Amino acid sequence: MVKRKIIWTKTAFKQRRNIFTYWIERNGNMKYVEDLIDITSSHVNLIQKNPLLCKQTEIQNVYESAMGHFSIFYTIKDRDIIILAFWDNRQDPKKLLKQLTKK
Repeated sequence: MVKRKIIWTKTAFKQRRNIFTYWIERNGNMKYVEDLIDITSSHVNLIQKNPLLCKQTEIQNVYESAMGHFSIFYTIKDRDIIILAFWDNRQDPKKLLKQLTKK
């Protein structure tokens, strides 16, 4: 079995950073963010091992790994898994759809 490389897009990386920053500032400590980092790492490792395990979205070749209030959206390209979005599910889904369908 080929181990796929995980690639975070600039958008997904920025979304993740902004979410982490928000929760650090809101809570005044790193505890929640550390837990979120652990959960995210577990989901990314699971995606890397079995990329077709997660739910396919209505957008062709885009999958969602749900993590409670957050989701990782990704696509599979050859030997790479490209993380397209790190999404707070409490946001407007139309905003996400616009990001995911951008060419």
